Amino acid sequence: MPRAIWSGSISFGLVNVPVKLVTATSPKDIRFHQLHASDGGRINQKRVCSLDGEEVDYSEIVKGYEIHRGQYVIVEPEELEGLAPESSRSIDIEEFVDLAEIDPLYFEHSYYLVPDGPAARPYALLAEAMAGTGKVGIGRFVLRTKQYLAALRPREGALVLSTMLFADEVVESTELEVATTKDTRPSERELTMARQLVSSLSAEWDPTKYKDDYREKVMELIEAKAEGNEIATPEEPERPAPVLDLMAALEASLARAQQDHPSSQHRPSSQHRPSSQNGASSQNGAHGRPRKRASA
Repeated sequence: MPRAIWSGSISFGLVNVPVKLVTATSPKDIRFHQLHASDGGRINQKRVCSLDGEEVDYSEIVKGYEIHRGQYVIVEPEELEGLAPESSRSIDIEEFVDLAEIDPLYFEHSYYLVPDGPAARPYALLAEAMAGTGKVGIGRFVLRTKQYLAALRPREGALVLSTMLFADEVVESTELEVATTKDTRPSERELTMARQLVSSLSAEWDPTKYKDDYREKVMELIEAKAEGNEIATPEEPERPAPVLDLMAALEASLARAQQDHPSSQHRPSSQHRPSSQNGASSQNGAHGRPRKRASA
């Protein structure tokens, strides 16, 4: 089992369930080191003053918040310590809500909560009770020196804690310049064709079908170069032409989808089936698991 990064208890009402927090994800990002091209030496990062160009010792660094370009308010560590949230070993559940009511955009990172010590019985009881009601617990807790908003939900007998963004951290879609059907006025035939295309591509969610093809290719490249093999640069794939005739593109896409997924032609359209949104799983499939990529 992964090493615990926090321990405390779930608190709701007069009930306290001792738990430990462990990671629920294992990102596979490929990380590169920066090297000197001429001799292969590692590049070291130094703290340098932008005014005199001199290297600055860590003891001489203070924290400043930029209020205007080039103007900063200096904040002392003692001042921040006085405002820090009270250290607590409790996840305080304030309310239970329907999971479908939470937009996946609010989810940030996910962790497992596992029972600590003799807490197996109340832990299992809480997980089963939440699973039976379809509710998730919303509460706050302090990890290290930061306060987090969190959603607590059951998953296959275990409890998952997902940290969440606060409301003022989410950009509302109303702030975007996005055209809607009220603006573009698509024909009923276009809407019908688009719905049929969605229905023909519908399937049961299976995360194992999806692979990080780019990461695999990068690792193949690294392994081949480590063995001294010559690497041929592949030609850049031809980019698809922009859509000029939406109706023709929909018809062609639908025909190809029905050819690739013949069974989907008999599947009822999703618009006639009840919605079953699962916000937290969307986050990891996210917000959910973050897309894996090679980074410098």
